[in-house]
Amino acid sequence: MARFEPPVIQDNQNGWGPCSVPDQFKDMPYQPFSKGDRIGKVSDWTGSTYQDRRYANKYASQYGVGSQYAYFHEEDENSFQLVDTSKVQKNMYQRGRFNRFNQRNLRRDQQRQRQQLQQAQMQILSKTAKSRERDRLRQVRKLQKQLGARQKFDQKNPIKLKSRESSVIVRPEWQVIEEMDFPRLSKLSLPGIEEAKDVKRCGKLDYYDRACDRITTKNERRLQRVNRIFHKVTTTDDPIIRQLAKTEGNVFATDAILATLMCTTRSSYSWDVVVQRVGNKLFFDKRDDSEFDLLTVSETSNEPPQDEANSINSPRSLALEATFINHNFSQQVLKQGTDEKYEFEEKNPFIQEGEEKEVASVGYRYRKWDLGNGIELIARCEHDAVMISPNGETQFINIKALNEWDSRFSGGIDWRQKLDTQRGAVLANELKNNSCKLAKWTIQEIGRASCRERV
Repeated sequence: MARFEPPVIQDNQNGWGPCSVPDQFKDMPYQPFSKGDRIGKVSDWTGSTYQDRRYANKYASQYGVGSQYAYFHEEDENSFQLVDTSKVQKNMYQRGRFNRFNQRNLRRDQQRQRQQLQQAQMQILSKTAKSRERDRLRQVRKLQKQLGARQKFDQKNPIKLKSRESSVIVRPEWQVIEEMDFPRLSKLSLPGIEEAKDVKRCGKLDYYDRACDRITTKNERRLQRVNRIFHKVTTTDDPIIRQLAKTEGNVFATDAILATLMCTTRSSYSWDVVVQRVGNKLFFDKRDDSEFDLLTVSETSNEPPQDEANSINSPRSLALEATFINHNFSQQVLKQGTDEKYEFEEKNPFIQEGEEKEVASVGYRYRKWDLGNGIELIARCEHDAVMISPNGETQFINIKALNEWDSRFSGGIDWRQKLDTQRGAVLANELKNNSCKLAKWTIQEIGRASCRERV
């Protein structure tokens, strides 16, 4: 006879439903679900199957994603890794242009974080380091302003800004006497200076050949190598300055050093001068074995020459070429084969025995300025040649040369096509790319009181 066993009925006194969980369902995770959820979602081990926005919510549960069935290693969670380590293939929608906006925002955030980090580091830098960092940031802002929107859309060939090495290593034990930033230097002026007077004049000058003014691209003349000696003597090695220091003046320098100091705000390359104090007298010297006398090329250009090893367009190679061209050009445009020369009262103080016929045409004028407050400046100024004006007056001149290099990197102006018809465009391009060099030449001519400068 069949036996009927009635089920155990739990009597919930406080509500309805079971009072306790049955034994077979204890310690079993439960994730809430809805009967209205779509069925069809596959097991996703990589987490990238439904990254597409169009399918992100198609199979999503209204209760959200639970962590009841997530795997956790009790001993070491780092020991667990996915078996599938292959690269996730993105669809065309994810590789398209819509993903670029996210990358742009990410780059903007990273740049903002870097700027905040730099500002935080500036607070712990020393005074000298702060000045160098300000100069570097000012140079970067200057280049970004010059480039404008060009580099914003030209992402294929961006210009790489290289930090230039310092001309001298600043040692930590050096004591900082005073720092002067560029805005402060640009506001300096010393009005009311009287005209300089010549203290001594030395050397011998050749006469300028006016036939060189008629040279054009169609009537060209090849640059020749002129084997002559050029003396680049610093201030303290000048015997005339040593002699003058005993009787007059208390500050001594050369016209090149003074022009470099006065055009500091225009320079982009690193340089330094040595100041020696002997008693109550100051001597401004250039450092031995330095590149102080080399002529820079495209120093202030939007795209200055890059410092690449063994390249003919590196800054040093271009500077050596420009210096070589100026030395030979300044001697080639003089009258050759004549004994007509203009001689100053004293001979060239730097000529050694047997060098008189091989020394370049150069004249030295030691000029004295009274700057006030008991400061008397004596500087050695150089002249390259002499010429006779139409009214018969003798004029001292200096001869300089601007040279062309790869037009693809120097403004895109071909001199052979533009030099005869559009000289103004060529000159404007050189004023922009070599503003520091041209400013130094101008300052030197003002100090020398030259009547004319031939370029």
